[in-house]
Amino acid sequence: MRTIFWEDNQLKMIDQRILPGRFEVVSFSDHVSVARAIQDMVVRGAPAIGAAAAFGMALAGFESTASSGHDLFNDLQNASDTLKAARPTAVNLAWAVDRVMWIADKMKEERSAAELRQLILDAAQRIADEDVEINKRMAEHGAALIEDGDTIIHHCNTGALATVDWGTALGVIRTAHEQGKNIHVLVDETRPRLQGARLTAWELDQYGIPYELISDNMAGYFLKAGKAQKVLFGADRVAANGDVANKIGTYMLALAAHDNDVPAYSVVPTSTIDLSLEHGDLIPIEERDPEEVLGIQFQGERVAPIEAEARNIAFDVTPNRLLTGIVTENGVVYPPFDVNLRKAVLG
Repeated sequence: MRTIFWEDNQLKMIDQRILPGRFEVVSFSDHVSVARAIQDMVVRGAPAIGAAAAFGMALAGFESTASSGHDLFNDLQNASDTLKAARPTAVNLAWAVDRVMWIADKMKEERSAAELRQLILDAAQRIADEDVEINKRMAEHGAALIEDGDTIIHHCNTGALATVDWGTALGVIRTAHEQGKNIHVLVDETRPRLQGARLTAWELDQYGIPYELISDNMAGYFLKAGKAQKVLFGADRVAANGDVANKIGTYMLALAAHDNDVPAYSVVPTSTIDLSLEHGDLIPIEERDPEEVLGIQFQGERVAPIEAEARNIAFDVTPNRLLTGIVTENGVVYPPFDVNLRKAVLG
């Protein structure tokens, strides 16, 4: 099933906070709850966040009591601000909201409020459907880079759960597996929220792909020992020069891969590429609640002293020089990224 879908005039999402212990689908009937779900990581992963925000805009349309398209557009502007503020780093969120708002702005004088509401829902559904097709195209391009017998280090979760369906970097692995390639995955735990251990491992179980969990600080060992042939991860935003913002720990992983001549690829839809930002230092980086770090337990006991303080930076930026290539739905982009990414996005 899809991570995100519209049913019975509600937005429904798999609650990713409780996997793999429980599988539950939660429902949302207003845009504020969707914004909170994005912030609280009921849904996470840049493409999934974008689709959720688009459907959140559809809910905002149905919440509004406006009787004209013009008045409905004004209500939608307030909702767009709320949704965009939910998480700052993932550019897909703003991209999806802006795409919906562009349609609303274009049609606000020509259509009734009821017609405009339906147009917005249709736009959100298109974003969701396109995401699946884009992921499958990316997966085909990326799978061509995977050789039979490869061991792949994968960071965070980039599978169906991070998208509407199929996935980005994990979608590449899934496609390579379905092509009959004998592959093995080393799954970074991805602390502090453990998206690798909780979500990627769960997905690999579903697909029947062999894997082993490793702590994030083991990746360098496997790379130096020649026990991994590829490194794959996604991204929440890619700057125009190819700098990649992704889940914290990606930079260290890419450094270790580069030092040991192991190819490292970021797998992203072109909607994640932000050509308005010249380089990665301009990407806003989210810092989350320190309790996500302090609340970690070992054998049922809290790890950190009760008086401890913590920092919880959610993303880091990997410089383009550490990347072998960036896989998109339009093909694999190689350096110089500042030239070739623009071609991939704009054609």
